[in-house]
Amino acid sequence: MANSKLTRLEMQIMEIVWTRGACAIREIQEGFPEPGRPAYTTVQTTVYRLESKKALRLVKKIGNANIFEAAISRGEAQGRLIDELLTLFGGGAKPVMAHLVTSGKLTLDDVKEAEQALRKLAKKEKPQ
Repeated sequence: MANSKLTRLEMQIMEIVWTRGACAIREIQEGFPEPGRPAYTTVQTTVYRLESKKALRLVKKIGNANIFEAAISRGEAQGRLIDELLTLFGGGAKPVMAHLVTSGKLTLDDVKEAEQALRKLAKKEKPQ
């Protein structure tokens, strides 16, 4: 996925595929809630766009149905979205962190988990 942004609809489709595993376009479309479900052709176009972005890959063909699976992990896609968000703030995490704190969306457990991850990263980066 060469630096391709994923749209909201693309992320929704990816979420369905990550949850269900490999599936046909019709199964993906049926994974959307009934009110507001996108048209089959909209899902089809978006799936092929995701394939061109190398986020989905065609794994087999059964009759006329193409079966697709995720070519990237949920973590990879989330990481890309977070990187894009940080780019909007000049690459710095402080404004994002400040907002998370003031909005109450960052818990003490989140901070402890982040601290542990930073300690592990620091140990890996120390020259041996």
